[in-house]
Amino acid sequence: MHDRERMSGSEIRAGGGLALVFAFRMLGMFMVLPVLATYGMDLTDATPALIGLAIGAYGLTQALLQIPFGMLSDRIGRRPVIYAGLVIFAAGAVLAATADSIWGVVAGRVLQGAGAISAAVMALLSDLTREQHRTKAMAMIGMSIGLSFAAAMVIGPLLTRAFGLSGLFWATAGLALLGILLVAALVPKAPQVLQHRESVVARQALGATLRHPDLLRLDFGIGALHAILMATFIALPLALVEQGGLPREEHWWVYLVALLVGFFGMVPFIFYAEKKRRMKGVFCAAVAVLLFCELYFWLLGGGLVALVVGAVAFFTAFNLLEASLPSLVSKVAPAGGKGTAMGVYATSQFLGAALGGIFGGWLYQQGGLGAVFVGCALLCALWLAIAVTMREPPYVTSLRLPLSPAALRDAALRERLLAVPGVADAMVVAEEAALYIKVDTQKLDRTSLERLIDPAPARAEA
Repeated sequence: MHDRERMSGSEIRAGGGLALVFAFRMLGMFMVLPVLATYGMDLTDATPALIGLAIGAYGLTQALLQIPFGMLSDRIGRRPVIYAGLVIFAAGAVLAATADSIWGVVAGRVLQGAGAISAAVMALLSDLTREQHRTKAMAMIGMSIGLSFAAAMVIGPLLTRAFGLSGLFWATAGLALLGILLVAALVPKAPQVLQHRESVVARQALGATLRHPDLLRLDFGIGALHAILMATFIALPLALVEQGGLPREEHWWVYLVALLVGFFGMVPFIFYAEKKRRMKGVFCAAVAVLLFCELYFWLLGGGLVALVVGAVAFFTAFNLLEASLPSLVSKVAPAGGKGTAMGVYATSQFLGAALGGIFGGWLYQQGGLGAVFVGCALLCALWLAIAVTMREPPYVTSLRLPLSPAALRDAALRERLLAVPGVADAMVVAEEAALYIKVDTQKLDRTSLERLIDPAPARAEA
């Protein structure tokens, strides 16, 4: 179970190359977020409701195509799906860049979202990395997503100030095409397509995933979080102009300060939640802070300083929740169900982003900034009411381990595994000659586990 080898050069290239692809794609997706509410009104036919639709439109096609494209990559290969997705994403950016009306931007964002390659990228990473190093490689992608979101909040306003909204979309198209070159040049060829239940959606697990109460709570949570993010970024940039007196060209420094302080502010809470095993309490407190922020923006965000303070608190809570939710899904998902659970989770995230943009724009058109903040506060309150009903998550780690032929012949293997101290759940997949298992590392009897999954050495010693 303990392979102390370092990651190979090909694994480092795979993790680093695919992390960069994710980063460029996320940059292109989110750079528009802090600027569309202020610059988009210059477009022909623009209304607040249509601005909201443009902000959230990409989430509609992402939500619809995320799981199907992942399954398609199982059949025709990862690279064709990834290349096609990046080309579609670039085409959507070009369509938005050449548009002179809000309708063209909406169409471009819809097309961008149709390049739904996240599941295929994660599956390719699984094909290219060994079990003992896969978590490290996936951590590279996780870090790239967080960093690219932060960079997008700052780079988006700076690019738009220099080159306009059209220039921002042209830069987005260029990033997508650069992603294709990175996959071709840096990412090694996979020897085979693996059916790996920790990183791909398994059709047979979909029904159970959609009926799992705790997973459904978390799916609602990520949908609500991104709905609140999108709706808030319809109102907050406008509030900075109208109430804070800050020109739209200067918004970048507000997001830079808020994101930096918010990132370092959330780190101690992450460590506390994991070390003290208090994830539910910290999670619910972060949702409550998000609720407070929306009420604060509504009632007290009347000046620049107040808005900046509110933005810092908002991003501290947002970053904490964004980091906690995938970890909670991983802990709660049954053995062998993590890939399917994460697929449904990603779909919920994109659907929330779409609905947040659409309804945020509609609320602003109907009632101004206050209506958006109140709407977000109500959604936070509903989320908090749901979150407090969840159970404290199991503090377990998901593993996929190869099984020896002797272990595969043991019909009672799963029952024996569940009797090992520290084993919370187990699933034997004979066609993969693999064991999916969830263990509490603080309680695990490793010796007993190793004897069960590879009994031959134990018999030799006897």
